[in-house]
Amino acid sequence: MKRHLISAADLTRDDAVLILDTAEEMARVADRPIKKLPTLRGRTVVNLFFEDSTRTRISFEAAAKRLSADVINFSAKGSSVSKGESLKDTALTLEAMGADAVVIRHHASGAPYRLANSGWIDGAVVNAGDGTHEHPTQALLDAFTMRRRLVGRDAGLGRDLSGRRITIVGDVLHSRVARSNVHLLTTLGAEVTLVAPPTLVPVGVESWPCEVSYDLDTVLPKSDAVMMLRVQRERMNAAFFPTEREYARRYGLDGDRMAKMPEHAIVMHPGPMNRGMEITAEVADSDRCTAVEQVANGVSTRMAVLYLLLGGSEPAVTTNNARTEESK
Repeated sequence: MKRHLISAADLTRDDAVLILDTAEEMARVADRPIKKLPTLRGRTVVNLFFEDSTRTRISFEAAAKRLSADVINFSAKGSSVSKGESLKDTALTLEAMGADAVVIRHHASGAPYRLANSGWIDGAVVNAGDGTHEHPTQALLDAFTMRRRLVGRDAGLGRDLSGRRITIVGDVLHSRVARSNVHLLTTLGAEVTLVAPPTLVPVGVESWPCEVSYDLDTVLPKSDAVMMLRVQRERMNAAFFPTEREYARRYGLDGDRMAKMPEHAIVMHPGPMNRGMEITAEVADSDRCTAVEQVANGVSTRMAVLYLLLGGSEPAVTTNNARTEESK
């Protein structure tokens, strides 16, 4: 593992598989009566969120606490940032407090990279979403969920997603989740197809390592996993499609469309869902939808990332009965 996790494109296949295998070990901790490991005791993890997010912040907080780290939650609202403090001064403050890792979400693309390469802090930097750029831990938890469902919980250890066909549907233009998933899933050997209205396909997408289609119905029968993206109205400054009803008709996933998918195929959504727009309630509540699993898997995956960045290369959870991690 490198010192920081800024982009999914920075991960090699071996890096990604190591994180997924470590996350599998971490997931077993969740099945125990006491869901805690002493691995990061004495370390401080700061959640530095300049953008609203409940799901991601709580997930990182739970992950750090299960590894026994001290957690500081820093929200830009109501802080010195709202009074005009710069990212540099905020970073220097965190460094003075002894932050070992900074999990940053920022509305500006490139802010985590700037923080990691500025020399302002010595700790590890984890990108929890920057603008419309990337969200690497979301891609990792998505890959973890796919591997568990499509390959198997134990059978998947040490394996990637070679030969699997993944379809990502919706607002690709504004989606950092889509960008990170394209990089990571391709690294793991999967074939990725993007499906979106022409207005919601990014400029330069032809250089991405994936296929692009504008017809959802032709792609569904050969998909192992279909990931529905939320339409991000808060990032839109123009009319990208005629009406919500028209979007749902062309690019929404309903029961009839789900029936066209192979029997083993799964439906994914990074959340939060716009029910009735990109996904119907029938699909969202079906057994094939992994949205709730993804939330649970997010904690395990983020535990793995924090452990590998701050803990070391030794197994996080030993299976030796004579001397387990908890007895150390």
